[in-house]
Amino acid sequence: MSAPEPTQEGSAQEGRGPWRAVALTLFPDMFPGSLGQSLAGQALEGGLWTLETVDIRAFARDKHRTVDDTPFGGGAGMVMRPDVVDRAVRDAKARTGGGLPLVYMTPRGRPLTQDRVRDLAAGPGVMVLCGRYEGVDQRVLDAHGAEEISVGDFVLSGGEVAALVMMDACVRLIPGVMGGSESHAEESFEAGLLEYPHYTRPQDWEGRTVPEVLLSGHHGNIRAWRREQAEAATRERRPDLWTRHLEARDDKGGGDGN
Repeated sequence: MSAPEPTQEGSAQEGRGPWRAVALTLFPDMFPGSLGQSLAGQALEGGLWTLETVDIRAFARDKHRTVDDTPFGGGAGMVMRPDVVDRAVRDAKARTGGGLPLVYMTPRGRPLTQDRVRDLAAGPGVMVLCGRYEGVDQRVLDAHGAEEISVGDFVLSGGEVAALVMMDACVRLIPGVMGGSESHAEESFEAGLLEYPHYTRPQDWEGRTVPEVLLSGHHGNIRAWRREQAEAATRERRPDLWTRHLEARDDKGGGDGN
């Protein structure tokens, strides 16, 4: 895997140090996973960002390296012990200087948004706690001020896949990883809308043709069409986003809300 060519943006990122990701997990071999491939992998190899894993089980002190126990109050499953997780978090904070926000991936967290991704990507990095079993004892989350984040209204086997999702969303915004910034500007959520549909060659595929406006060469008409398509998709698929978009537009005096 070859390292990316340095860019002006990449040099600025390097000037403040690479963006840093730390994953606290029972399964460190799950990282970097997909983030070791493609542009994210090239950026990792090139030093635009770094990834460190912390094996939580290494901080268990009994001979069986126990990291979980039965929940108080009864119920199914097991809960990750606060003392073991605390030692792992404290060790990671000591080695990183304590400047990274601690995020716990959980279905009960606040939804991950592009705004939060931008904030994390603009900072020094993130420390991600990956839960397993029924989750992590709430006391250790409270003690360390962990931010609880969810990647969707569904349940995964553990926090590692969710952590990779969040890291991927952040890494691609690091200057130099994706090249120019123009590609970000029209992506879903950047303007409060879903992205418009895309087309490429062949122009006629199995009787399905590319919309004529995209072949016109008229950039103003193309921009207007793409905007219409983005608005239509958002209205149909994400009425919650559409409502927020209209409210934001009205606050800016940008329309009548129709």
